[in-house]
Amino acid sequence: MFSTVDRSPDGYGVAIPAFEFNVGAAPNLQLHVVAPLQFAVPTDGRNGYGVGDIEVGAKYRFFDEKGARPQVGVFPMLELPSGSASRGLGNGTLWAKLPIWIQKSWGPWTSYGGGGYVVNRAPGMRDHTFFGWQVQRELSKKVTLGAEWFNPGRDSLASGNSQIANLGGYYNFNQNFSLLFTAGHTVRGEAHTVAYVGLYWTWGSDRKSGHESSKLNSALFSTGRRDLRN
Repeated sequence: MFSTVDRSPDGYGVAIPAFEFNVGAAPNLQLHVVAPLQFAVPTDGRNGYGVGDIEVGAKYRFFDEKGARPQVGVFPMLELPSGSASRGLGNGTLWAKLPIWIQKSWGPWTSYGGGGYVVNRAPGMRDHTFFGWQVQRELSKKVTLGAEWFNPGRDSLASGNSQIANLGGYYNFNQNFSLLFTAGHTVRGEAHTVAYVGLYWTWGSDRKSGHESSKLNSALFSTGRRDLRN
């Protein structure tokens, strides 16, 4: 369960609450769904609150980490038009994210990232590329901290190409329960202030390996929840 904030000159949007569920359906395959409630506050217009666009996806790892070789996987996602576009709660039409991610660990350090292509034919929107990378360090069994740079791409006809820097991490209350957090701001392009906070539970036969994987996230814009081992 999590919440995100994105503040820009046009207003701000908040997902509160949002729910994410991941399940290991087969070796190297994870199925994924995110269902948010969105709060939209434009600088010029009426506020809106309701169901946002629901995200479904499937993450598949086709190379495991071995020696100098990193993990490599794909994570295609569909954004279902369940949110009202007229109220600022959704895109209005089905759209897709098609990323590929790479990850490597050494000692207490982990780094991962990648990029891909967005297909979005909604009015005023455009197809575009995106890219991001992060590095994190496990400070203890309880605390991991990291930093990330992300370029979400020029997603609309009216927007520019922003670049966002984030700091974040997670705190493990125990083996199966964590607090996730991140915040950042654009370092180039249209001003955005973003933040994310979430509570993360794991259970099942593979909960340990999933729970110890990288969990950095930058408010749905980033590579964070795309970790190949999650």
